[in-house]
Amino acid sequence: LDWWQADRYCEQRFAQLLFEPQDSEQGSFSKLLQSHHIRGSVWLKERDSALHKTKRRRGHTVPVLVFRDKTDTKYVKVLSDFPALPAVTACAHLQWDTRTQEIATIFSYAVPAFINEFQLRGFVDEEGFVRFALIVHGHHSPYLPVFRADGQWHHFCVTWQQENGTWAIYADGKRRASASGLCSVGPSAPQAIFGQGTFIIGQDQDSLGGTFRAKESFSGNITDLNIWQKVLSTKQIEKVRSCWVVEQDLVFGWNSNALEVESTIQAVTTQLLCPGPVEECRVLEVGSSGFSYASCLQTLPFICRYSKDAYWQLKRAQLDSSHSLASRVNTLAVRPVIPDSVFTNDIQDMNLSVALDALDILATVLREGEVPLLEPSDLLAVLQLLKQVSDMEIQEGDELEMLEQLGQHYMEVTELILEEQNVGTWSSISQVIRGPMAVVELCDRMVSLLVPLLTPERTKITIQHGNIGLSRVTLKNMWFGYGSLQRCLSSSSTSAASQDVAASDEGQKYLSTTVGTAVISSTLLSDSQEISTSVSYRLQHRAQVPCRGLFHVFSLFLLHDSPDAGGMWSTAGCSVVMTFPDSTACFCNHSTNFAILLQVYEMERTTKEEFTLQTLTFIGCGVSFCALIVTFILFLVVRIPKSERTTVHKNLIFALAAGEALLMFSELAKTNQVLCFMVTAFLHLFFMAAFSWMLVEGLLLWSKVVAVNMSEDRRMKFYYVTGWGLPILIVGVTLATSFNKYVAAKRCWLNVQTNVIWAFVGPVLFILAVNTFVLLRVVMVTVASARRRSKMLTPNSSLENQIGTQIWATAKPILVLLPVLGLTWVCGVLVHLSIVWAYVFIVLNSLQGLYIFLVYAIFNSEVRNAIQRMKDKKKA
Repeated sequence: LDWWQADRYCEQRFAQLLFEPQDSEQGSFSKLLQSHHIRGSVWLKERDSALHKTKRRRGHTVPVLVFRDKTDTKYVKVLSDFPALPAVTACAHLQWDTRTQEIATIFSYAVPAFINEFQLRGFVDEEGFVRFALIVHGHHSPYLPVFRADGQWHHFCVTWQQENGTWAIYADGKRRASASGLCSVGPSAPQAIFGQGTFIIGQDQDSLGGTFRAKESFSGNITDLNIWQKVLSTKQIEKVRSCWVVEQDLVFGWNSNALEVESTIQAVTTQLLCPGPVEECRVLEVGSSGFSYASCLQTLPFICRYSKDAYWQLKRAQLDSSHSLASRVNTLAVRPVIPDSVFTNDIQDMNLSVALDALDILATVLREGEVPLLEPSDLLAVLQLLKQVSDMEIQEGDELEMLEQLGQHYMEVTELILEEQNVGTWSSISQVIRGPMAVVELCDRMVSLLVPLLTPERTKITIQHGNIGLSRVTLKNMWFGYGSLQRCLSSSSTSAASQDVAASDEGQKYLSTTVGTAVISSTLLSDSQEISTSVSYRLQHRAQVPCRGLFHVFSLFLLHDSPDAGGMWSTAGCSVVMTFPDSTACFCNHSTNFAILLQVYEMERTTKEEFTLQTLTFIGCGVSFCALIVTFILFLVVRIPKSERTTVHKNLIFALAAGEALLMFSELAKTNQVLCFMVTAFLHLFFMAAFSWMLVEGLLLWSKVVAVNMSEDRRMKFYYVTGWGLPILIVGVTLATSFNKYVAAKRCWLNVQTNVIWAFVGPVLFILAVNTFVLLRVVMVTVASARRRSKMLTPNSSLENQIGTQIWATAKPILVLLPVLGLTWVCGVLVHLSIVWAYVFIVLNSLQGLYIFLVYAIFNSEVRNAIQRMKDKKKA
């Protein structure tokens, strides 16, 4: 078969055309082929390229200019203003007059400063080839052969660009000549082609817009001349050759109304048979075990390949089948619509009438519940039929009413096979069909068949059944309701599909994923060809966002031409524009299948960000640790009068210093599993103790602000129980209940992929909430006290002084109490939003010890008075 038929043959049997074998596999493949007496070339499917079936040759009706003989009078002037052209491409279809071998000017462009500014000339050589030469700024390329002078229509393009004077000539889709250096002006770079000139078709201008000579005129037919102010790519030139217009940077598009045609030139309308793009496909040379390419339309042997699991699942489905669906449908149709075996199903080119009849009967059987539960073989047979229908080609003359009915039945069958009772059946063929996303791809194919339904009067089509529908305007849209796909897309399969992509996304580590909305598909069609475009849309949520979960926009990239292969979710090119409680507005720079997935994740950083954060942590913790040790020693040595406040400060400083020392050591311990476990447990204990003593600091402040009826001894016992007893209890219970999932995989800290992390985060959030309330109460009391003092001591002070006093009364307790109450840790809640918050969090908290040293040692009047007393005593 040809490549397309071979690929379709394998796909119909839920297999794939053989991929390029690895080096280790080539010998065994060659032996296999030789044992079947196969010689020569065998079709292959390339792993990293997607072939698109060649479009059929189509008619293209255009106005043609007929230059019958070489004269000095026949010309056509282009009525268009030309800008300066630093780059240019000119393309046209041409029929060369074979009766003459003299030089002919296809077109000439002249400006006042230079007559031969841009020109294309040609002649027929002795061997019967038409040779072209390009002229720019009067500089002449050599005459080079481009196509045979056979009297047939040929397509040509010429390109030139200012940079390096690079030029090229294409004929019939292939590059025939190219070079650089055309029109180099002295030592400087070439100049752009000047604008505001005169463009003449069929004559060489010896003066601006005139003075033609018969011997240099063109004889033949020309049409479809288009000019761009850029160099078209090979792919774009192939598209132009196939009669598709490239609109971007088009300076002049072929239009009879934009031409001044000399009266003796005949203008006729003709139909060109535009070629489809020529594609070459990969082949394996059996004898030599080498690879090469051949025209995809050649007929060659091929191999269909199954994975072992898929093959045995197919076999099992056939052996266990009761064939109830097949027999019922075939009986009603009075012909074999569903075959007995997916392996022996012959590919049949369906026409519209046969396809409509088959889907009508199948929908009736499924709808009326004559087969209550689909067997695996039934589901495979239905998918096989849907493939055949979606691969069908609509012929001219087909009735449009029948085509619309076909769309209705197709949607109905699709909805029925996605019913909830068939979830188990989908699971049982998971190795053959990678989930119900195969249905999305098949429906996408089906939509393209409905193009003939669109007319100038009917610009929109909507076909819907249940939760599945499609609409076709200029944009082709499909949607699969949450229920229909969610029933069959289990969370495990969605996770498997998205894990590799999500894990590689910068800043996120994948934990789990579920589909959170309907799935939609969007494709833009231009002249029946798909083109990618940006899409904005808004999807309704079907799930609420839990902790550590975010809605992400995902687009499904189908990995292979075959829909059976499933696909991979990716965030590439998609972003969230705005999130609402019930929906999310999104933007994607490409068109494909979209859904919003609820993805639970933990934050990950790039290597550079991790290194920066570790460096900042190590430096900050080092400075903080030294400052805390000095402060602790000062509190012990300088004999500050004993009080509740200094005792609480000492315990907080000790716990914080121990925690930061362990934090600096933790990077060295992560290679030793036992040591890492111990470090994690003690880190948990000392940081939990540090926060507990921060809570005690808050409670102590509260006792000073609000009268508490408790003796000092009882208060201190309560403080020690809170400061050390509570952390020991929390760590002990956590170790007892989550011993095996206590430590994270890559660092010596609590496991954030389980609920263990809440044994730290939960108490910390509670402490921060309590201390925030305490701080607000202290500020209110301080401000009220400052206002009363101000009125008593300076009753006649200005408004500015009073405001300044109140601002300082507000700022002072906040600055003094923030570090000991731990409120700088609130930044930790914002870390997931941006790397900047991570840096702020690290700097504020790793320097917490330095802050305590400055506020409670250097600027503490009690410490300074004690040091002064020591100095005085020593002096005495």
